[in-house]
Amino acid sequence: MTTDEVALRERVPFWQDWIRRVFCGLESDVYGDSVIDARLASAQAGPVVLTRLEAGRHRVMRDARIVRSNDSGFLKIVAPQKGRAGVVQQGRTAWVGPGEWSIYDTTDTYAVENPERVEHLIVMLPKADLAERGLPLAELVARPMNGRAGVGRLALEAMRSAYQELPQLSPDTARGVGESITQLVHLALLDLAGRGTAISQREALRDRIKHLVARRLGDPRLGVDDIAGSLQCSRRQLYNAFADEPEGVAGYLLRERLEAVRRDLADPAQVNRSITDIAMDRGFNSLAHFSRVFAQRYGVPPSVYRRLGYGQTVMVR
Repeated sequence: MTTDEVALRERVPFWQDWIRRVFCGLESDVYGDSVIDARLASAQAGPVVLTRLEAGRHRVMRDARIVRSNDSGFLKIVAPQKGRAGVVQQGRTAWVGPGEWSIYDTTDTYAVENPERVEHLIVMLPKADLAERGLPLAELVARPMNGRAGVGRLALEAMRSAYQELPQLSPDTARGVGESITQLVHLALLDLAGRGTAISQREALRDRIKHLVARRLGDPRLGVDDIAGSLQCSRRQLYNAFADEPEGVAGYLLRERLEAVRRDLADPAQVNRSITDIAMDRGFNSLAHFSRVFAQRYGVPPSVYRRLGYGQTVMVR
């Protein structure tokens, strides 16, 4: 959405109507100004929606009249890049600026104040994905989160980089990125609730590893040493992060590459691509090695899997 092509005198009602229609009755005002200049652009990572907002001063309000008791809703994050935002919910107000973020619940009344021109990253996560993890959400909304250090920084960096990279990612990869964002936000909220532990730090590193693998799956150079170097951690830290997963880091990377190839072989749109081309595009640099590990995992060679028919289920051994 942009107000660029709207006459000046029509911009405020255009903005208010657009916000009301797209966000299910959300009200907005512009502090009595006669005009607003605004632009929004969104990208999606599975069920996670990331929006870049650039706008003059304004505020949005969701009151009791438009809160639906049966609305499963979203948790929304505002992360300013310029300007500041005041998140009002549960009787609290959290003011955040660049390098910070705050979260609020769309199934309850709230307001977000933007008393100056802003550039925000706004992230929407399905509430159920975090509520089912036992977080005391009512205690965590409308609180400032430090995005300059710790897991709060990891979450903020993941959200920012995801918004930049999503246009180049496949739907499956984008969904994985959305899951990583959700997990990092979960860990950041655990820290905010005072429950952060060494376990949560390992989980944060594991999510960073998975995020890196998703972005560089097709790079044949990507391996344990390269992952450690990219994330500035030791091999031992990598192994500890995957201690609960029997395949370890290397096994996870191989599994993700094999699954990506399997999806490509089952995709009718790629029927004219050779198996070699598909395998190399997913980071394998030896066709013999690829064929062997594919057959070990799926029970048949890749050529047979493709002949079995697109989407046909094969027993995973």
